[in-house]
Amino acid sequence: MANVCVLMVASGAGWESTALGLLSGRAGLVVLKRCVDVNDLLATATAGQADVAVLALDAHGLDAAAVDHLRRQRVRPVAVTPDPDSDAARARAGRIGVTSLVGEGDLAALPDVVLGADGSEPAAPESPPDGGQPASGDEPAPGGRVVAVWGPAGAPGRTTVALALAAVLAGRGTRALVVDADPYGGAVAQHLGVLDEVSGLLSAVRLSASGELEARFASVCRGVSERLDVITGLPRAERWVEIRAGAVEHLLATGSAHAHVVVDTGFSLEDEPGADLGAIPGRNAMTLEALRAADEIVVVGSADPVGLSRLARGLVELKEITHGAPVRVVVNRMRSTLGWSEADITGMVEGFSRVLGLHFLPEDRTAVDRALIAGHTLVEGGDSALRRAVEGLASQVVPGSAPVAAAGRPLRRRTAGRARRS
Repeated sequence: MANVCVLMVASGAGWESTALGLLSGRAGLVVLKRCVDVNDLLATATAGQADVAVLALDAHGLDAAAVDHLRRQRVRPVAVTPDPDSDAARARAGRIGVTSLVGEGDLAALPDVVLGADGSEPAAPESPPDGGQPASGDEPAPGGRVVAVWGPAGAPGRTTVALALAAVLAGRGTRALVVDADPYGGAVAQHLGVLDEVSGLLSAVRLSASGELEARFASVCRGVSERLDVITGLPRAERWVEIRAGAVEHLLATGSAHAHVVVDTGFSLEDEPGADLGAIPGRNAMTLEALRAADEIVVVGSADPVGLSRLARGLVELKEITHGAPVRVVVNRMRSTLGWSEADITGMVEGFSRVLGLHFLPEDRTAVDRALIAGHTLVEGGDSALRRAVEGLASQVVPGSAPVAAAGRPLRRRTAGRARRS
């Protein structure tokens, strides 16, 4: 009987060495490669020499498309997770199509599961020859990107950038969704003048727990303009305890099936060590889930000395947590009175992290105040230097998007999006 060849991607998890020893010591199993990340795994799988992939369930970039790619290469996925019986683990595994789970505390069973996986799952159908299309009904639903907007402490402008980015995308004829996932009490609703007490985030969490989120997704969204929706955040900061593990990731995955999703996150990246001991996840779990689920992270820093110092430390910390997720940096409130050039800041940023791009947004207090007081997005406020800078950012974050409306032309607001005034 031929050996079963195994690929591994553990994303630095503590169980990797133990699993490697168990698999290497089992007759009939050969570990071909310990892959650096999911992209390395997918490239290696294409060589056609592997039979099984042993994966960390929370590995960055592990999604339904990656699992489908593995199956097309006749590589069966087996995922390792802290608690395979938890609702969060089962929900994530189900969403990405992984059916074989092994607990970190039950690694002794891993070789048997890997051997059992050999031939136990039907391989995905081969792609049609000559570039043909899949059979009717098999086409994937159109979807969007998940962009997490993060920034260090000190109010560098995360919410302003997130709302402006989403509004620009919506103004270009594509659907966009803003999700307020700040566990310290987000401000998206306040920026838009939404004064009702109904939290779209809490409603989505309840629907996720009951398995109804996909069917009732529209009920958690509030219309802001013709193509822009928002899911409002926590009405009070202490209600973060109601956000169960896996709910934010489920919400973002569901939202991206309908639109480009822009997530406004919290500032803290600390993973509370005591969170694993109880049923309630840590306060920063919302932010960490959003960052790990994002296709791209937009990091916002303030251009002043304190803001740049925090940005530099934040980039280092972010790299350690996300294991190299694509990052784009936005330096906000750039102004000549600070005494340094864009080239000076570019050199500083490149010294701390490799980024997809570096963008500068000008100090434009007039445009920001005008939008905030009116409860409008930056796009509805008309032409401004800040809006033009965000247009350039949007073109990079969502390549291929292009303006479809004249500059300064406000988006037509829907009745459902008008703020309730008390």
